[in-house]
Amino acid sequence: MTAFKSDFLRVLSERGFIHQISDPEGLDAAFLAGPVTAYIGFDATAPSLHAGSLIQIMMLHWMQETGHRPIALMGGGTTMIGDPSFKDEARKLLTVEDIDANLAGIKRVFSKFLDFESGRALMINNADWLRHLNYVEFLRDVGRHFSVNKMLSYDSVKLRLDREQSLSFLEFNYMILQGYDFVELYRRTGCILQMGGSDQWGNIVNGIDLGHKMERAQFFALTSPLLTTSSGAKMGKTANGAVWLEADMLSPYDYWQYWRNTEDADVERFLKLYTKMPMGEIARLAALGGSEINEAKKILATEITALVHGRDVALAAAETARKTFEEGALAADLPTVEIPAGELAEGLGVLAAFVRAGLAGSNGEARRAVAGGALRINDVPLADERQKLTTGDLTGDGVIKLSSGKKKHVLLKPV
Repeated sequence: MTAFKSDFLRVLSERGFIHQISDPEGLDAAFLAGPVTAYIGFDATAPSLHAGSLIQIMMLHWMQETGHRPIALMGGGTTMIGDPSFKDEARKLLTVEDIDANLAGIKRVFSKFLDFESGRALMINNADWLRHLNYVEFLRDVGRHFSVNKMLSYDSVKLRLDREQSLSFLEFNYMILQGYDFVELYRRTGCILQMGGSDQWGNIVNGIDLGHKMERAQFFALTSPLLTTSSGAKMGKTANGAVWLEADMLSPYDYWQYWRNTEDADVERFLKLYTKMPMGEIARLAALGGSEINEAKKILATEITALVHGRDVALAAAETARKTFEEGALAADLPTVEIPAGELAEGLGVLAAFVRAGLAGSNGEARRAVAGGALRINDVPLADERQKLTTGDLTGDGVIKLSSGKKKHVLLKPV
């Protein structure tokens, strides 16, 4: 491992953020001479980012904390095409209105990690230049610098073609636009580094080549590893869907629980990547064994939730979990789903109730969970899949507690 001299690269190295760097010595020297301006691009394919994007957000945060200037580049232009890298099929095309609405949600996340008001960090939208390009001029001035032969050699393209999946001309242009973003940011801000996940290496290298040809400038690339859990699950994804960073798409309690359920082997790695805790404290927690590792998981969950949702919200989620699992109490802060009171008066089928609560994906899945003894109503195991919930099942708090396994709980509240 390279012994970096600059604070930023040293932090990234010791915390496990670095997968590849185009010129390690040159970039280290640039950070020592500093300050350096660098960017990561985020396309607006959904109203929120999910936990899989946290590693990139934290890289930008550490840039700011070590005295450099990060740019969060919003993909208002590139989202109109969609990055085809390592995907089997094209993304659904979104309208400009959809993209702009998604960007509004994504921007809220960054304000918790980066200081845009003081100018220590920048948020820029590539729609500012990409949506107004003259196609013929762009082909002449930019497109002529790209070799189709080289573009076809990148793994991100070869994978799609090897699987005999169609790659549209629209998608093929994505790497050209991403390379042009790098040049445009250099012209506007002096940006010399693009960072991203390891699946972006080919696209970033294209930008380096383009910058050299168009601006005679030295650009750099730095990528982070694409993370999976120790069991191979993709980060930021669960059986029930994405682990969103927006509270209105995933409750802070469920977000806390996602990290609380981290596999033992991942605790140290995630503490390094997703928290700002000192390395000495991380080492202490990582050394815990047996049941004590659960305390480290609770700290991990609370620290990550505090970064995204605030310290008070994180502590409230931790307390809700403690009451639910350690005291067996019915915590009012559990996720709540409202249902029309008339449905209970008529009798609501239990299978449908668990689907409505998001604890099962379908009636069939709920039926299998009943057979496996995994579902409970007000902490009583559910044995009859034909049972109906009625007003008689309401607790003294006026709710019905549905549980799947030991860790997933939802309150049904009639309104």
